[in-house]
Amino acid sequence: MSSYSDQLSDQSEASSAPQSAFDNLLDGIAHLCIIVSGVLLVFLIITFGWLVFGRYVLNDTPTWVEQSSLLIVVYVTCLGAAAGVRKNTHLSIDFVREGLPALPRDIMRYVADLFVISFGGFMAWQGGILVMDNIGRPIPMIGLSESWRAAPLAICGALMVLFSGTSIVQRLMQHGRK
Repeated sequence: MSSYSDQLSDQSEASSAPQSAFDNLLDGIAHLCIIVSGVLLVFLIITFGWLVFGRYVLNDTPTWVEQSSLLIVVYVTCLGAAAGVRKNTHLSIDFVREGLPALPRDIMRYVADLFVISFGGFMAWQGGILVMDNIGRPIPMIGLSESWRAAPLAICGALMVLFSGTSIVQRLMQHGRK
């Protein structure tokens, strides 16, 4: 019967193997998503500071802060979710799966990745439709196209498909070597 320690040893063997250039590229994309999210969070904090200063000190509320913050939150959320899929740090309840023997545990991992691929594909497809449908509509107060709000959905969906698909392929290749 397999245990959690077996999984840890499998992960340590996988992490000690040299990464391909493609893996390094995907890790770089995920890292870039995290960096962009972090920078946007800092910008969000600064803009809310400006909102408070403008409202209570200058008595002139900057109206663009609300719309820009809504836009920033979508980017932070979507880019962070995509990076979480690559780094396998997304929210999951896996104590049931990890308590199972190796074969059902592996099947559940594949099924979970297939669900993420399905969801990500749907998200990319519908996000792309929203981008195309909203090109001519400006966001109030900031003047950017509404497509900027839908773009993170399409980007995140595509990255989720890419990251989960790569995970499945790598897992299949590892099982082929054993």
